[in-house]
Amino acid sequence: MASSSDKKVVCYYTNWAQYRPGRGRFTAENIDAHICTHIIYAFARIRGGEIAASEASDESWHYRAVTSLKNKNPRLKVLLAVGGASYGTQMFKDLAGREPAFIRSAISFLRKYDFDGLDVDWEYPEACDKANFTRLLQELKNAFVAEAERTHRSRLLLTAAVPVGPDKISNGYDVPAVARFVDFLNVMAYDFHGPWEGSVGHNAPLYAQASAGDYRRQLSVTNAARIWHESGAPKHKLVIGMPTYGRSYRLANTAHTSPYSAAAGAWEAEEYTREEGIMAYYEVQKNLQRGGRKFWDDEMKVPYMVKGSMWVSFDDEKSIKKKMKFIKNEGFGGAMVWTLDMDDFNESFSHRKFPLVKIMSEMLL
Repeated sequence: MASSSDKKVVCYYTNWAQYRPGRGRFTAENIDAHICTHIIYAFARIRGGEIAASEASDESWHYRAVTSLKNKNPRLKVLLAVGGASYGTQMFKDLAGREPAFIRSAISFLRKYDFDGLDVDWEYPEACDKANFTRLLQELKNAFVAEAERTHRSRLLLTAAVPVGPDKISNGYDVPAVARFVDFLNVMAYDFHGPWEGSVGHNAPLYAQASAGDYRRQLSVTNAARIWHESGAPKHKLVIGMPTYGRSYRLANTAHTSPYSAAAGAWEAEEYTREEGIMAYYEVQKNLQRGGRKFWDDEMKVPYMVKGSMWVSFDDEKSIKKKMKFIKNEGFGGAMVWTLDMDDFNESFSHRKFPLVKIMSEMLL
């Protein structure tokens, strides 16, 4: 079992948070450099078989702004994520047979902007991609080792963001091989339920509801961590994802508000995050202060909020503490945060800045 000094708090930082209005706007200047062990900048893309910035401002300002946080905390590691949900799978599929050129470009790009490693966000490999995904990681790792030996610099880190759906895990990943080549895996232990379903459900339940059907009983943080470990990933390489946002729904009937009650789609976009069905933790706090009622599900160990026909599943300080205890007791590698910019970074509706991430830091580090 890993000691507490080995634990990680891995924090994703999204470049689109700069475009949120008012107090929702988030840039590198808002980041507390001491609450995370690793920051992952999301996202770069692949263009013409080589790694590339998503937009010009990344190279002109944002990359340097986030990597310069290491001046405040020399132990901090800053990685660049490539891929992400919005880019799908095709740009990774197109790399087949062209990996050497991509890897050369990645090393040059990471060193140019003072990143400490690469996070591969291929969402999600299909069965036909399994061998290619493994080979990409293997060749990246080998190249990172060779470059470090040649230049006498610290080796670039290699990580990957991975899903929690049992079918996605078994179909897309040679887990023992993947775990061998990466430094750690960021397990996306959230989005277990959402407005794409016909009922309200918890975004990231620690435990599944015992009375749920066979499929729903698989959908929990504990079960996702167990599947990855039992499939061949060492616990110390599994960093378990924590959402700083909630999933919001419109109730079909306000008389029925318990989990798995009927939903009538996603709740409307909030003022700052501006995406239907999504609510940053600070937006949840705002709604709680303006008439929302918080309920605690003691079986799943997570809260939810009801406000009229609005229903929101989210994590709060109590549920994050329980998840940190699970990580520590079971010996997993740490916690991953999606994302820094959706915690209450401005202390707008909480008693301190970054209340959720700071609990992770305090309990794990």
